[in-house]
Amino acid sequence: MSQSLTYASYLRLAELLSLQTPRSRELGDEEHDEMLFIVIHQVYELWFKQLLHEIDHVQALMTSDDVVGAGRGLRRILSILKVMVSQMDVLETMTPRDFLSFRDRLEASSGFQSAQFREFEFVLGHKRPDIAEGFGRTERERLERRLHEPSLWSTFRVLLARRDVVSERIVDETAPTEPDPTLQSALVEVYRHQPELAELCERLVDLDEGIQEWRYRHVKMVERTIGSKMGTGGSNGVEYLASTLSKPLFPDLWAVRALL
Repeated sequence: MSQSLTYASYLRLAELLSLQTPRSRELGDEEHDEMLFIVIHQVYELWFKQLLHEIDHVQALMTSDDVVGAGRGLRRILSILKVMVSQMDVLETMTPRDFLSFRDRLEASSGFQSAQFREFEFVLGHKRPDIAEGFGRTERERLERRLHEPSLWSTFRVLLARRDVVSERIVDETAPTEPDPTLQSALVEVYRHQPELAELCERLVDLDEGIQEWRYRHVKMVERTIGSKMGTGGSNGVEYLASTLSKPLFPDLWAVRALL
C-alpha cells in the first residue's frame, strides 16, 4: 500500500523549500537580505505561471462565448496583480545598502531575463519578435509560440466579430496591438446597447490599469533601491522601466471614453 498523501507531499514542500540557495552563502559570506530577494522573485515567477494559466482560461472562455465566465476570470487576474503589487512593500523594507551587500553576486542575472513575464507581455499584446533572441532554446520556443498565438485582445476582437459588433479581419498576430478608430466607433455602440459586453470591456480596462500599477510600483521600487544606476545584467534600469509606463495595452478602450 502506498503512503497516504500529506500536505507536504502534495505540495512537494521538501523540494520547494530546498530551492532558496543564496549565492552569498555558497561563497561563504552569507548576506541576510539575499534570502528575501530570492523568495520574493521566486514567488513572482509562481504568480506569472498562474497568470498565464488564468489568461489561457479566459481566452478559452471568450472563444466559447462565455462572456460572464471570462469576466470572472479577469477579476481573478486583477486580484493576483494586486497581491503582486503589495509584495513590493515587503521588498522595499530592504534598503539600498542591504541590496548592495549582495548585488555583485547576481553577476549578469536580471529580471529582464524572466521568460514568463515576457510570455505574459506577449499574451497581453505587447509583442516584440526580437525579445525571444536572448533566451535559451526551451524558453525561446515558448516565446515563439506566444508570439504567433492570438493575444487576449485579438481573442476579444474575434468575440466581437462573432457578435456582429465588428467585421472579421486577418491580423498579424506577431504585431503589437495598435489603436483602431473603426473598432472604437463600434465599441461606443457596445457601451450604449450591450451591457454584458460593456462589462467585459470594463474588466479589460481594470486589467490594463492593474498592469500599469504594477509597472509603476516596480519602477519606484527599483529607483528607491539603485537610483539611476545601471540595472543588473547591463540593463538601463529605471530609465527603461520608466519608458514602459503610460503605454496602454488596449488603447481602443481608453480612446472610446472621449466618444461616449
